[in-house]
Amino acid sequence: MYKAIEIDRTNLTIMGVKFSDIQSLENTANAIGTNMFEGFEPTKELIQLYVDSKEGLVSEKDFLVKLYALYGK
Repeated sequence: MYKAIEIDRTNLTIMGVKFSDIQSLENTANAIGTNMFEGFEPTKELIQLYVDSKEGLVSEKDFLVKLYALYGK
C-alpha cells in the first residue's frame, strides 16, 4: 500500500534528510515513489545512507554494512 512521505522542496528535504540541490531531491523522490508502488518502504535512515553514499561520505563497503545493519537481509 502506498504511504505518502514528507518532501519539502523549499528546504530540500525528504523525510528530514537534506539534499544539496533540487535536481537531486527530485530524482530521488521520483525513484522512491516508483519503488513504493512495488512495496518499498523508505526510512529516514535509508535515505540518509543513500545521500551519504552519493556525497562520498560512505564507502561502498560501509554502505553495504550499514544497509545490512538496517535490514538484516
